[in-house]
Amino acid sequence: MMLSFMDSYTLWRHLPFPSSGSGEGLVLAHSDLAGADEYVTTVIRYVERGIFKPAPVDVLALLQELMHRIHRLGDVASGGDQAVARSQHAYAALLHLVYRQFLEVGQPRD
Repeated sequence: MMLSFMDSYTLWRHLPFPSSGSGEGLVLAHSDLAGADEYVTTVIRYVERGIFKPAPVDVLALLQELMHRIHRLGDVASGGDQAVARSQHAYAALLHLVYRQFLEVGQPRD
């Protein structure tokens, strides 16, 4: 069974934002993740007020690239940075799911 849009949304809204880690790559990924998170906040307006207005960028492609980058960083990270990379990756994956579902449920039906 897949998570519904509202289940995914609820998880995202209650999940703490991941930490940045100590490596430069993870710190940069953390910054990019914060930017992606800001784009995904357009979903809040849809849930709370019914306003469907997608972000002006390809959020799904941005998150896909970010997940690949974080995955590569996690492969070479050591110690606590491995856990940070997993946390960042999971958060990006959840953002991807929430935003994809938002695009699906918010599209006007003809």
